[in-house]
Amino acid sequence: MTRDEALALPPVVDLRTAADLLGMGQSAAYELVRSGDWPTPVLRLGRMIKVPSAPLLTLVGLEDARRAATR
Repeated sequence: MTRDEALALPPVVDLRTAADLLGMGQSAAYELVRSGDWPTPVLRLGRMIKVPSAPLLTLVGLEDARRAATR
């Protein structure tokens, strides 16, 4: 995922997109969520797992760039 794609993410993404941003595979991402080791908050909506984008962008160092782009 490019920097511009990451900055254009909606407020909440699916786990596959979050894993892509962090450079890992889907299976590894699901295992980290299952074990409680996923590095950001997750939202469990029934069987769906959603991830807020802001903590992800902070984790990879892009949250400040997102704020600056929206000003």
